[in-house]
Amino acid sequence: MQRHERLLTELRRCGAVRVSDLARDLGVSELTIRRDIAALAARNLCHRVHGGATLPAPARPSPARKTAFTIGMVVPSLDFYWPPIVAGARAAGAALGVNVQLRGSSYDPEEDRRQISRLVDAGQVQGLLLAPSLEDGEADRTLTWISRLPVPTILVERQPRGWTSTPRQIEWVRSDHALGLEIAVHHLYEQGHRRIGLQLSGGSPTSMYLLQGWRRACADLGISGEAVNTGLKGVTALIVHSDPQAIVIARNAADQGIRVPDDLAIVSYDDEVAHLAEPALTAIRPPKNHVGRLAVELMVSRLLDGDKRPVQGVLVAPELVVRQSSLSRRIRV
Repeated sequence: MQRHERLLTELRRCGAVRVSDLARDLGVSELTIRRDIAALAARNLCHRVHGGATLPAPARPSPARKTAFTIGMVVPSLDFYWPPIVAGARAAGAALGVNVQLRGSSYDPEEDRRQISRLVDAGQVQGLLLAPSLEDGEADRTLTWISRLPVPTILVERQPRGWTSTPRQIEWVRSDHALGLEIAVHHLYEQGHRRIGLQLSGGSPTSMYLLQGWRRACADLGISGEAVNTGLKGVTALIVHSDPQAIVIARNAADQGIRVPDDLAIVSYDDEVAHLAEPALTAIRPPKNHVGRLAVELMVSRLLDGDKRPVQGVLVAPELVVRQSSLSRRIRV
Protein backbone atom coordinates (compact mmCIF):
# COMPACT_ATOMS: atom_id res chain seq x y z
CA MET A 1 0.00 0.00 0.00
CA GLN A 2 1.31 3.45 -0.94
CA ARG A 3 0.55 4.89 2.52
CA HIS A 4 2.54 2.15 4.20
CA GLU A 5 5.54 2.87 1.96
CA ARG A 6 5.33 6.58 2.75
CA LEU A 7 5.13 5.84 6.46
CA LEU A 8 8.15 3.52 6.33
CA THR A 9 10.12 6.05 4.27
CA GLU A 10 9.55 8.75 6.89
CA LEU A 11 10.37 6.28 9.65
CA ARG A 12 13.69 5.33 8.08
CA ARG A 13 14.51 9.00 7.45
CA CYS A 14 13.63 10.33 10.92
CA GLY A 15 13.68 7.29 13.20
CA ALA A 16 10.24 8.21 14.57
CA VAL A 17 6.94 9.51 13.21
CA ARG A 18 3.88 11.12 14.77
CA VAL A 19 0.32 10.13 13.93
CA SER A 20 -0.84 13.74 13.75
CA ASP A 21 1.90 14.76 11.28
CA LEU A 22 1.28 11.79 8.97
CA ALA A 23 -2.49 12.28 9.02
CA ARG A 24 -2.05 15.92 8.03
CA ASP A 25 0.57 15.27 5.35
CA LEU A 26 -1.33 12.36 3.78
CA GLY A 27 -4.78 13.92 4.08
CA VAL A 28 -6.33 11.04 6.03
CA SER A 29 -7.71 10.60 9.53
CA GLU A 30 -5.52 9.85 12.54
CA LEU A 31 -7.48 6.61 13.00
CA THR A 32 -6.36 5.51 9.53
CA ILE A 33 -2.72 6.20 10.38
CA ARG A 34 -3.03 4.30 13.67
CA ARG A 35 -4.40 1.30 11.76
CA ASP A 36 -1.49 1.53 9.30
CA ILE A 37 1.00 1.60 12.19
CA ALA A 38 -0.71 -1.38 13.82
CA ALA A 39 -0.49 -3.34 10.57
CA LEU A 40 3.21 -2.53 10.15
CA ALA A 41 3.94 -3.28 13.82
CA ALA A 42 2.35 -6.73 13.37
CA ARG A 43 4.98 -7.38 10.70
CA ASN A 44 7.74 -6.04 13.02
CA LEU A 45 8.41 -3.17 10.61
CA CYS A 46 7.85 -0.53 13.29
CA HIS A 47 7.31 -0.19 17.03
CA ARG A 48 4.12 1.47 18.29
CA VAL A 49 4.55 4.26 20.85
CA HIS A 50 2.14 6.78 22.29
CA GLY A 51 1.20 9.17 19.47
CA GLY A 52 3.29 7.52 16.77
CA ALA A 53 5.88 4.89 15.93
CA THR A 54 9.62 4.30 16.03
CA LEU A 55 11.99 1.96 14.28
CA PRO A 56 11.96 -1.50 15.86
CA ALA A 57 14.97 -2.63 17.83
CA PRO A 58 16.71 -5.71 16.41
CA ALA A 59 15.14 -8.80 17.96
CA ARG A 60 18.38 -10.81 18.00
CA PRO A 61 21.51 -8.75 17.42
CA SER A 62 24.10 -10.58 15.40
CA PRO A 63 27.68 -10.78 16.77
CA ALA A 64 28.64 -7.86 14.51
CA ARG A 65 25.83 -5.77 16.02
CA LYS A 66 26.52 -6.77 19.61
CA THR A 67 26.05 -3.83 21.96
CA ALA A 68 29.48 -2.25 22.30
CA PHE A 69 28.54 0.64 24.58
CA THR A 70 25.86 1.73 26.98
CA ILE A 71 25.14 5.46 26.96
CA GLY A 72 23.15 7.20 29.68
CA MET A 73 20.72 9.96 28.68
CA VAL A 74 19.20 12.46 31.13
CA VAL A 75 16.57 14.89 29.82
CA PRO A 76 14.57 17.47 31.79
CA SER A 77 11.18 16.18 30.65
CA LEU A 78 9.68 13.08 29.09
CA ASP A 79 6.88 14.91 27.31
CA PHE A 80 6.33 17.77 24.85
CA TYR A 81 9.69 18.78 23.34
CA TRP A 82 11.87 15.80 24.30
CA PRO A 83 10.27 12.56 22.96
CA PRO A 84 11.47 13.11 19.36
CA ILE A 85 15.02 13.72 20.63
CA VAL A 86 14.87 10.52 22.67
CA ALA A 87 13.44 8.63 19.67
CA GLY A 88 16.30 9.88 17.48
CA ALA A 89 18.87 8.81 20.06
CA ARG A 90 17.33 5.36 20.37
CA ALA A 91 17.15 4.95 16.59
CA ALA A 92 20.84 5.83 16.25
CA GLY A 93 21.64 3.50 19.15
CA ALA A 94 19.80 0.63 17.48
CA ALA A 95 21.66 1.24 14.22
CA LEU A 96 25.05 1.37 15.96
CA GLY A 97 24.51 -1.45 18.44
CA VAL A 98 24.44 0.95 21.39
CA ASN A 99 22.14 0.72 24.41
CA VAL A 100 20.62 4.03 25.54
CA GLN A 101 19.55 4.19 29.19
CA LEU A 102 17.05 7.01 29.65
CA ARG A 103 16.38 9.00 32.82
CA GLY A 104 13.85 11.80 33.21
CA SER A 105 14.78 14.76 35.38
CA SER A 106 13.28 18.23 35.84
CA TYR A 107 14.42 21.76 35.22
CA ASP A 108 16.32 21.70 38.51
CA PRO A 109 20.14 21.44 38.87
CA GLU A 110 19.99 19.27 42.00
CA GLU A 111 17.61 16.77 40.42
CA ASP A 112 19.85 16.71 37.33
CA ARG A 113 22.79 15.74 39.53
CA ARG A 114 20.83 13.01 41.29
CA GLN A 115 19.80 11.37 38.04
CA ILE A 116 23.28 11.68 36.52
CA SER A 117 24.94 10.31 39.66
CA ARG A 118 22.66 7.27 39.66
CA LEU A 119 23.77 6.37 36.15
CA VAL A 120 27.45 6.94 36.86
CA ASP A 121 27.45 5.22 40.26
CA ALA A 122 25.88 2.09 38.75
CA GLY A 123 29.02 1.76 36.62
CA GLN A 124 27.09 0.60 33.56
CA VAL A 125 27.47 3.61 31.22
CA GLN A 126 30.49 4.56 29.16
CA GLY A 127 29.16 7.98 28.15
CA LEU A 128 26.43 10.49 29.01
CA LEU A 129 24.05 12.63 26.95
CA LEU A 130 22.83 15.45 29.20
CA ALA A 131 20.42 18.37 29.05
CA PRO A 132 21.09 20.07 32.39
CA SER A 133 19.63 23.29 33.67
CA LEU A 134 22.19 26.01 32.96
CA GLU A 135 20.56 28.95 34.69
CA ASP A 136 22.54 32.10 35.40
CA GLY A 137 24.56 31.62 38.56
CA GLU A 138 24.46 27.82 38.28
CA ALA A 139 25.91 27.28 34.81
CA ASP A 140 29.61 27.43 35.72
CA ARG A 141 29.14 25.23 38.78
CA THR A 142 27.11 22.68 36.83
CA LEU A 143 29.51 22.56 33.87
CA THR A 144 32.52 22.18 36.16
CA TRP A 145 30.81 19.26 37.93
CA ILE A 146 29.92 17.64 34.59
CA SER A 147 33.46 18.04 33.25
CA ARG A 148 34.80 16.06 36.22
CA LEU A 149 32.56 13.05 35.65
CA PRO A 150 34.52 9.84 34.95
CA VAL A 151 32.92 9.29 31.52
CA PRO A 152 32.67 11.49 28.39
CA THR A 153 29.64 13.79 28.24
CA ILE A 154 27.80 15.56 25.44
CA LEU A 155 25.23 18.29 26.05
CA VAL A 156 21.96 17.94 24.13
CA GLU A 157 20.07 21.14 23.25
CA ARG A 158 22.46 22.94 25.57
CA GLN A 159 25.72 24.79 24.98
CA PRO A 160 28.38 26.36 27.19
CA ARG A 161 28.65 30.11 26.68
CA GLY A 162 32.02 30.08 24.96
CA TRP A 163 35.25 28.72 26.40
CA THR A 164 35.08 27.52 30.00
CA SER A 165 37.76 26.99 32.61
CA THR A 166 36.51 23.47 33.28
CA PRO A 167 39.01 20.57 33.53
CA ARG A 168 37.69 19.17 30.25
CA GLN A 169 35.98 21.09 27.45
CA ILE A 170 32.42 19.83 26.94
CA GLU A 171 30.96 18.81 23.58
CA TRP A 172 27.41 19.67 22.55
CA VAL A 173 24.73 19.20 19.89
CA ARG A 174 21.75 21.53 19.62
CA SER A 175 19.19 23.06 17.28
CA ASP A 176 20.27 26.37 15.78
CA HIS A 177 17.38 28.31 17.30
CA ALA A 178 18.80 31.69 16.29
CA LEU A 179 18.82 30.58 12.66
CA GLY A 180 15.26 29.30 13.07
CA LEU A 181 14.13 32.74 14.22
CA GLU A 182 15.93 34.35 11.29
CA ILE A 183 14.09 31.99 8.93
CA ALA A 184 10.77 33.05 10.49
CA VAL A 185 11.51 36.78 10.18
CA HIS A 186 12.63 36.46 6.57
CA HIS A 187 9.53 34.43 5.72
CA LEU A 188 7.25 37.14 7.13
CA TYR A 189 9.29 39.86 5.43
CA GLU A 190 8.83 38.09 2.09
CA GLN A 191 5.08 38.12 2.75
CA GLY A 192 5.27 41.91 2.91
CA HIS A 193 5.40 42.47 6.68
CA ARG A 194 7.58 45.24 8.10
CA ARG A 195 6.20 45.45 11.64
CA ILE A 196 6.97 42.04 13.08
CA GLY A 197 6.62 41.30 16.79
CA LEU A 198 8.26 38.63 18.92
CA GLN A 199 6.84 36.97 22.03
CA LEU A 200 9.16 34.78 24.10
CA SER A 201 8.57 32.18 26.80
CA GLY A 202 9.82 33.41 30.14
CA GLY A 203 12.50 31.21 31.68
CA SER A 204 13.06 29.07 28.59
CA PRO A 205 16.73 28.31 27.75
CA THR A 206 15.74 28.73 24.09
CA SER A 207 14.71 32.37 24.49
CA MET A 208 18.19 33.89 24.42
CA TYR A 209 18.97 32.19 21.10
CA LEU A 210 15.66 33.29 19.61
CA LEU A 211 16.36 36.86 20.66
CA GLN A 212 19.81 36.70 19.03
CA GLY A 213 18.28 35.52 15.75
CA TRP A 214 15.55 38.14 15.95
CA ARG A 215 18.01 41.00 16.37
CA ARG A 216 20.26 39.68 13.59
CA ALA A 217 17.38 39.30 11.11
CA CYS A 218 15.93 42.73 11.92
CA ALA A 219 19.35 44.33 11.43
CA ASP A 220 19.88 42.53 8.12
CA LEU A 221 16.46 43.60 6.81
CA GLY A 222 16.55 47.12 8.23
CA ILE A 223 13.32 46.78 10.20
CA SER A 224 12.56 47.66 13.81
CA GLY A 225 13.89 45.20 16.35
CA GLU A 226 12.21 46.72 19.39
CA ALA A 227 8.77 45.08 19.25
CA VAL A 228 9.61 42.30 21.69
CA ASN A 229 6.86 40.87 23.92
CA THR A 230 4.51 43.69 22.95
CA GLY A 231 1.61 41.43 22.06
CA LEU A 232 -0.51 42.55 19.12
CA LYS A 233 -0.07 46.31 19.43
CA GLY A 234 1.27 47.95 16.30
CA VAL A 235 2.37 44.77 14.50
CA THR A 236 1.05 42.99 11.42
CA ALA A 237 2.90 39.75 12.14
CA LEU A 238 3.96 37.96 15.31
CA ILE A 239 6.45 35.18 16.08
CA VAL A 240 5.56 33.29 19.26
CA HIS A 241 7.46 30.79 21.39
CA SER A 242 5.96 28.29 21.90
CA ASP A 243 2.94 26.55 20.28
CA PRO A 244 0.47 26.67 23.20
CA GLN A 245 1.03 30.39 23.67
CA ALA A 246 0.71 30.98 19.91
CA ILE A 247 -2.61 29.12 19.89
CA VAL A 248 -3.89 31.26 22.78
CA ILE A 249 -2.85 34.44 20.95
CA ALA A 250 -4.59 33.32 17.76
CA ARG A 251 -7.75 32.54 19.73
CA ASN A 252 -7.67 35.89 21.54
CA ALA A 253 -7.13 37.69 18.25
CA ALA A 254 -10.22 36.03 16.80
CA ASP A 255 -12.22 37.07 19.88
CA GLN A 256 -11.15 40.68 19.22
CA GLY A 257 -12.17 40.50 15.58
CA ILE A 258 -8.57 40.35 14.37
CA ARG A 259 -8.40 37.92 11.46
CA VAL A 260 -5.52 35.49 11.11
CA PRO A 261 -3.80 35.74 8.67
CA ASP A 262 -5.50 38.72 6.97
CA ASP A 263 -4.98 41.20 9.81
CA LEU A 264 -2.26 39.40 11.74
CA ALA A 265 0.15 36.73 10.54
CA ILE A 266 1.43 34.30 13.19
CA VAL A 267 4.46 32.01 13.16
CA SER A 268 4.94 29.63 16.09
CA TYR A 269 8.24 28.23 17.28
CA ASP A 270 8.43 24.48 18.12
CA ASP A 271 5.77 22.83 15.91
CA GLU A 272 4.54 20.40 18.52
CA VAL A 273 0.82 21.21 18.28
CA ALA A 274 0.81 24.19 15.88
CA HIS A 275 -1.19 22.24 13.30
CA LEU A 276 -4.11 21.94 15.76
CA ALA A 277 -4.81 25.70 15.77
CA GLU A 278 -7.53 27.31 13.70
CA PRO A 279 -6.21 28.31 11.26
CA ALA A 280 -3.24 25.93 11.36
CA LEU A 281 -0.11 27.81 12.38
CA THR A 282 3.00 28.19 10.30
CA ALA A 283 5.85 27.05 12.53
CA ILE A 284 9.59 26.69 12.83
CA ARG A 285 10.34 23.04 13.57
CA PRO A 286 13.60 22.36 15.45
CA PRO A 287 15.36 19.21 14.16
CA LYS A 288 14.76 17.31 17.39
CA ASN A 289 15.04 13.79 16.01
CA HIS A 290 18.30 14.59 14.25
CA VAL A 291 19.73 16.24 17.37
CA GLY A 292 19.17 12.96 19.25
CA ARG A 293 20.71 10.92 16.45
CA LEU A 294 23.77 13.15 16.14
CA ALA A 295 24.33 13.14 19.89
CA VAL A 296 24.62 9.35 19.92
CA GLU A 297 26.81 9.30 16.80
CA LEU A 298 29.10 11.94 18.29
CA MET A 299 29.37 9.99 21.54
CA VAL A 300 30.22 6.75 19.74
CA SER A 301 32.90 8.61 17.80
CA ARG A 302 34.31 9.97 21.07
CA LEU A 303 34.31 6.53 22.71
CA LEU A 304 36.03 4.92 19.72
CA ASP A 305 38.60 7.66 19.06
CA GLY A 306 39.21 8.93 22.59
CA ASP A 307 41.22 12.13 22.84
CA LYS A 308 42.46 11.77 19.25
CA ARG A 309 39.33 13.55 18.00
CA PRO A 310 39.00 17.30 18.59
CA VAL A 311 36.19 18.62 20.80
CA GLN A 312 33.10 19.39 18.71
CA GLY A 313 30.01 21.56 18.95
CA VAL A 314 27.29 20.90 16.38
CA LEU A 315 24.44 23.17 15.28
CA VAL A 316 21.54 21.65 13.33
CA ALA A 317 19.27 23.89 11.24
CA PRO A 318 15.49 24.03 11.91
CA GLU A 319 12.96 24.03 9.08
CA LEU A 320 10.02 26.25 8.18
CA VAL A 321 6.65 24.50 7.94
CA VAL A 322 4.28 26.86 6.10
CA ARG A 323 0.58 26.71 6.95
CA GLN A 324 -2.36 29.11 6.66
CA SER A 325 -1.51 31.49 9.51
CA SER A 326 1.30 33.35 7.72
CA LEU A 327 0.01 33.52 4.15
CA SER A 328 -1.52 36.99 4.33
CA ARG A 329 -3.55 38.22 1.40
CA ARG A 330 -3.67 41.81 2.62
CA ILE A 331 -0.79 43.50 4.43
CA ARG A 332 -1.38 46.72 6.33
CA VAL A 333 1.75 48.91 6.30
